[in-house]
Amino acid sequence: MRAQHHIVIVEDDAVTRAKLAGYFLAEGYKVSEAGDGEQMRAIMSRHPADLLMIDINLPGEDGLKLTREQRERSDVGIILVTGRTDTVDRIVGLEIGADDYVTKPVEHRELLARVKGLLRRVGKGRIPQPASATRHFYGWTLEVARRTLQAADGTFVELTGAEFKLLSVLTANPGQVLSRERLLHEISRREWDASDRTVDVLVRRLRQKLNDNPRTPRIIVTAHGEGYFFAPDAVQPVRVAATP
Repeated sequence: MRAQHHIVIVEDDAVTRAKLAGYFLAEGYKVSEAGDGEQMRAIMSRHPADLLMIDINLPGEDGLKLTREQRERSDVGIILVTGRTDTVDRIVGLEIGADDYVTKPVEHRELLARVKGLLRRVGKGRIPQPASATRHFYGWTLEVARRTLQAADGTFVELTGAEFKLLSVLTANPGQVLSRERLLHEISRREWDASDRTVDVLVRRLRQKLNDNPRTPRIIVTAHGEGYFFAPDAVQPVRVAATP
């Protein structure tokens, strides 16, 4: 039942906050209002939340800082409210642990749909991964437990949180085509749509760091119209025996 879900709206503008709270109360959710991070923490200490709706531009501690903090502590659903729409901002949201984002001005019906979708997905299982914590491919070593990527010459390559998650799930499923929708679910809990290029941007960044030629990739391969797959055992040139 919706009434079981507790939503905390963190918004410093009292009018905007009241409108959102009234709308979700009318939809049957339990709603609490907070004007800043301190009020949010006080509410959550008394009543654990199922979903946080956090405005990025808050006084004092901004929404990005609060998102990082909460993600370190729990798996609560987090929707960021932002005034910007480009792909870079979406990826930043993923890096800090947000599950979804909406842009201002907020359309209440769209927001409701996103809240419903996120609450359905929170807690759903992810792609099973093998127990092996070390993965070797083309001279690279990925230490999953340590979250490190090491080149053949011993140097370490820094990965962002989203890049690590994407590479981890790809290497755990070699040869298996994973759709953009499924990959986005692995690094987020946001629903994918055809205009969302987040996964493509992350794949491009990973290929650059892995020195994987985007024109003829041998590590992260594009399955046109389907998604991507990890191919550490790419087909090698076939040797043709000389005619005696």
